Amino acid sequence: MLTRKTDADIRNDVLRELVWDSRIAEKQIGVQVDDGVVTLGGTVDSLATRNAAAEAAQQVACVKDVANELVVAMAAHLTDTDIAKAVRHALEWDALLPDKEIRSTVGGGMVSLEGIVATPIQREEAERTVGRLKGVKHVANRLQVRRLSEPDAVVASIRQALNRRAVREADGIRVRVADGGEVIVEGIVQSAEERCAVLGAIRATGGVQAIEIASAWNRPPRHRRARLQPAGSGRASNQETRGDTTDGRNK
Repeated sequence: MLTRKTDADIRNDVLRELVWDSRIAEKQIGVQVDDGVVTLGGTVDSLATRNAAAEAAQQVACVKDVANELVVAMAAHLTDTDIAKAVRHALEWDALLPDKEIRSTVGGGMVSLEGIVATPIQREEAERTVGRLKGVKHVANRLQVRRLSEPDAVVASIRQALNRRAVREADGIRVRVADGGEVIVEGIVQSAEERCAVLGAIRATGGVQAIEIASAWNRPPRHRRARLQPAGSGRASNQETRGDTTDGRNK
């Protein structure tokens, strides 16, 4: 059981985590904590640093939520034209992204991505790739995943991926495709790692527009298995909208 920490303890731990994290060069990030909710304030030089700071704060024990109020400063020596060129080069040099299918618009350091990709993982990776560039203050990801006309083919492809990856409970995981290409998945897996493997296989499948994790059924407590939906969420379903990625991008 975790020892309960005061807000002052949490603040000190977050500050230490920010100093320790090699991705974060700025040491002038302000940290406030109120009842376990951390607020980050100040100015950083890139969107990547802003996101890294929030991730670092989330790693600290007893942190409930993080309000990321960090502001990305526009690099004085970079114009929007410079950023647009950097975006194009980054997309072209990533061998696993369909760069010719992706268009970008840049204004005031804000980048908008539009176009068509094959999988949710490609959509997420394009945003991450652009978000790590200098001068980028925000990425509006308007990329669409190419739709497949046969939902049954999507389900079959997901099922084959689960079997290839030796997911032990593959037969007990139910997958269906709703109208619009949304994949609904439910079941019980052995661990959090296997849960990530299941979601990674689905995100890497062509035609998947979004993922909804439906309520999992119960097993006896002695099994201590991980639900596809986190226990205690208090909701009937958990929408997985293009969040973390695992592996398996398709060109």
